[in-house]
Amino acid sequence: MRRLLLSILFVCAATPASADNWNFSIEPYVMAASITGEATIGRNNGAAVDVDFATILENLDMAAMLHFEAHSDNGWGFSVDYGFMDLSDDVFGSRGGIFDARVRQSIFEGLLIRQSRSVTSGLEYFAGFRWWDNDIDVIVDPAVFPGDEQRKIDASWIDLIVGARWTRDINARWQVQVRGDIGGFGVESDSTYSLAAGAFYYFSDRFALDLQYKGLWVDYEEGKSGQSGHFRYDTLLHGPVVGLKILF
Repeated sequence: MRRLLLSILFVCAATPASADNWNFSIEPYVMAASITGEATIGRNNGAAVDVDFATILENLDMAAMLHFEAHSDNGWGFSVDYGFMDLSDDVFGSRGGIFDARVRQSIFEGLLIRQSRSVTSGLEYFAGFRWWDNDIDVIVDPAVFPGDEQRKIDASWIDLIVGARWTRDINARWQVQVRGDIGGFGVESDSTYSLAAGAFYYFSDRFALDLQYKGLWVDYEEGKSGQSGHFRYDTLLHGPVVGLKILF
């Protein structure tokens, strides 16, 4: 992981900048997220524990999300994005019984961007990585699953991703944007992809309201099915995003 991060930082640092001007933006944002899919955690007396995370998001304990971008006049740029969610809820399993589940999920993304035209209009291509860090605690009702009633997973992995982003100015205030990427390629997760579409409303040259809908899917598995160390995370994180973009 360190070698990958250092390689991307080296590429960014080696990008020809000369005396070109750089433009920066930072955007705190919130996402009204929902998760659909399942996570399989180990084994309890021969039965896999499948947790539907759709209801966990009803009780959000804490969240922090931030996006940063830098673009040069020469067409090169980079971005970083970080999101953290701390979730907990009682979840009803497929075989009945109550799961007291807590999920702490961090997603960090670093991208190298190449612009085909300008910062505010045109097509951009990017490549980079998405780092997942999931800390999941599940306590199972022993009346339904006797035996070891607690499961804990700390799973981290990195997906290489490639994608594109299209932006178009509608008028002096409004701008639309569509972004998509694909990755994983079986290196760590089997596959992952994301798709986002929305619009920016510019209050001024320095501030813009970001309104979009975003979906992020991943299929990751470690260990062998039916064994205690088995973990599979096949989920779709999606929802509306609202952010305040600050340019400088």
